[in-house]
Amino acid sequence: MTDTNGVLITWIQRFSINDGPGIRTNVFIKGCPLHCPWCHNPECISQHTEIYWKPKLCQQCGLCLEVCPSEAIRAPVDPEEAINDPTYNKIIREKCDLCMKCVEACPYHALAQVGEPSTPEEVIKEAARDIPFYKNSGGGLTITGGEPFTQPRFVGELARLAKTLHIHTCVDTSGYVRWEVVKDLMEDIDMFLFDIKHMDTIRHSDTVGVPNDLSLENLSRLSAEGKEIRIRIPVIPDFNDDLENMARMAGFLKNLPTPVSGVDLLPFHNWCQEKYRWLDLPWRMDGKEGLLPEQLDPLKELLENEGITTTIGG
Repeated sequence: MTDTNGVLITWIQRFSINDGPGIRTNVFIKGCPLHCPWCHNPECISQHTEIYWKPKLCQQCGLCLEVCPSEAIRAPVDPEEAINDPTYNKIIREKCDLCMKCVEACPYHALAQVGEPSTPEEVIKEAARDIPFYKNSGGGLTITGGEPFTQPRFVGELARLAKTLHIHTCVDTSGYVRWEVVKDLMEDIDMFLFDIKHMDTIRHSDTVGVPNDLSLENLSRLSAEGKEIRIRIPVIPDFNDDLENMARMAGFLKNLPTPVSGVDLLPFHNWCQEKYRWLDLPWRMDGKEGLLPEQLDPLKELLENEGITTTIGG
């Protein structure tokens, strides 16, 4: 959906401290043009409503089967069998028409709708509840996802409403969007949390599905406009965790017209893979161990030696 009255939100997360300065309210928008194998928000990739099936909550009672008009529910099996068989999923996705009758019928909350239509007015009303915390901590509102700029009208109106309430606004973006979209909205956005995946455009394209040229060009243009930018780098084993790639990133960042406020190195983790099971999606990072923060110390040292303030996320 592209109308501001129908943008799908998966979660409004209050009291976040990891996505911009201070205490923040994070708004997760559905829809992303990238397909990063390590994505920890797979529910935000599709722009459409989806259904979670949570096997650990499912009692295999059969109520969802009784109400489904599309024969898109598998017959009950032993609950332990369902949990332990990674190939089993309660929903036959190709038959499901997303009527949500199964969700309504489930007494155990094992089925859940992913993506609720929300307006900017509804979101800002929720965010405004924590204005005292923003003022005391220097926090505010972070619009994330997914890729927020897939819904530019929504982002623009939400940022404008935040400004009227003097709420600091961040947008967490991959930068993979037409410059005209960013340019039209940047006046009401206080900070850009800008993700960089890899400096080699072919490697970038082969891994996440799109080249990096547009993203890096937009980053340079935002810097030329004097916008406050903080770089976020998800550090992924056997993809971008080498010193050569990080040195190229450091060189690019040092040559920006306006220095970035800092870099956050985000070590790969696999805590999110349960959500892939809930959505019946493959976890393409199977077998990859999560990185410990201290494993990123050499990358941090390289960036700091180039004069770039750097942190390592937990």
